[in-house]
Parts: sequence; structure tokens; C-alpha cells
Amino acid sequence: MVKVTIGQHYPADSFIHRLDARMKLLCTLLFVVFIFFINNFIGYAVAAVYLIVVVKASTVPPRFLLRGLRAIFFIIIFTAVLNIFFTAGETTLVQWGGVRISLEGLLNAARMALRLVMLIIGSSILTLTTTPIQLTAAIEAGLKPLKVIKVPAHEIAMMMSIALRFIPTLIEEMDKIMKAQMARGADFDTGGIIKKAKSLIPLLVPLFISAFRRAEDLALAMESRCYRGDIGRTRMKKMRYAGRDFVAFSVVLVMIAGFFVSNHFASIHGIW
Repeated sequence: MVKVTIGQHYPADSFIHRLDARMKLLCTLLFVVFIFFINNFIGYAVAAVYLIVVVKASTVPPRFLLRGLRAIFFIIIFTAVLNIFFTAGETTLVQWGGVRISLEGLLNAARMALRLVMLIIGSSILTLTTTPIQLTAAIEAGLKPLKVIKVPAHEIAMMMSIALRFIPTLIEEMDKIMKAQMARGADFDTGGIIKKAKSLIPLLVPLFISAFRRAEDLALAMESRCYRGDIGRTRMKKMRYAGRDFVAFSVVLVMIAGFFVSNHFASIHGIW
């Protein structure tokens, strides 16, 4: 369970924890969107400095965040391999039969791997420093303008928040099912990738049954507490922006400016 950081909350009293949830959600969305505009390693250096500052201000242990990357390690490697072998470049480094590796392919693989790592770390910081109630309220506030066209903002926010929080729960449940089947003689470690993938199929049925059971229990618990969405709903703690929120937003604007400056500088001097 500790290998999955997305969906977990790390309780602390840090600068990032005290930020308004709406501001944290906005800053995370801006980071996720603008990181796709980076086309050089100078921009990734700017993003790395920003993430280091955020992680330091959140007091979340870096090892805790790095352990969370283990869950997507295969995806990162798979994406990098695809970029290495399927990117057509001018500078050939290795040519063996029909296999060709170019300098541009290696650079694209490195950029894609960095982008995935930074996206996971940036998203994890949001959930680690925000409670489920705060996150639901922030998402609902962001979707509130859509109520004009009859979009159920509160229900969508609640579903997104519950889905995020169920990620570590389902991972823990799958780990228990796997250990139970290993105790009965199941083998998940031997063989190639295809055999390992097939051996995981028997885990899906009990995992889905457990997920549906948890969903039904949650629905019954919400109904027994007279949950009716946002109809007549009030809040004990209302969200208010403070000076630290505008400081955080200013830092994000500086980061975005750094992205554009790095792109312009790299295009002029031909830097990858």
C-alpha cells in the first residue's frame, strides 16, 4: 500500500497543507497542462526546481514520493522503449538489421520519462496534502459554473474524490488476494510477461467482487446518514483565500514564465 501515493493523505502542518484546496487544485492543473508545452531539458530543469520547492514546503518525505513511482515503473520503461525504437531521427547511433536507434529517439524517451515522473509527483502532492473533504469541495467549486447547464457538480466531485481515495484501498485488497492465492500454490513470479499477465486474471474476479461490496457498503452508509447531494447542504468550515494562496499562485506563474523563456531560448540556440 505504501507504494501507491496517489489517493493517500499525509497529515502534517506545512505551508502546502495550509493552502486553500481550490488554489492547490488550480496550481496542480496549471502544472499538468503547461508541462506538456516543454520541449527542452532546460524547461524540465525549471519544473524539477519547482517540484523540489513544493516537496520541501510540504514536508512529505521524498522517499515516500519515490516509492510511489514503483507502481508506474513498467509504464515509464515501456513508454521510453517505444520512443527509442519508433522515433525517426537523423542521427543514427545503433543500426542492427531492421532495428535503428537514433539520438532523437533517446532524447524523446528521456523527455517522456521525465514528464511522466513529474506528473505523478505533482499529482501525488495534491492528494497527499489535501483531505478528501477539502478535495471534494475544491472540485465542486471548480465545476460550480457548469451548474448553469444542469451539470451535477457536487455529485461529480464526490465521485472523483471517492475514486481517488479508493486507489490505495483496491491496491491493498489486491495484495491480500494475491498473498492468499500464493499461500494456496499460485505462482505469479515465473514465466515471461505474457504468462505473468495471464496469471493475474484469476485476481480480477475477487477484486471486482470486493470493489462492488465496498461500493455497496459505502452507498448504504451515505444513505443511512441521509445524504442527498448538495440539496440544502451547508459547511462547517468555509474555504477562504489567504495571503499564502496568492504567494503560491505567484510561484506557479513564475514557473510558467520559466517554461516559455526556456522554450524561446532553446529554439534560438538549438538546445534539446
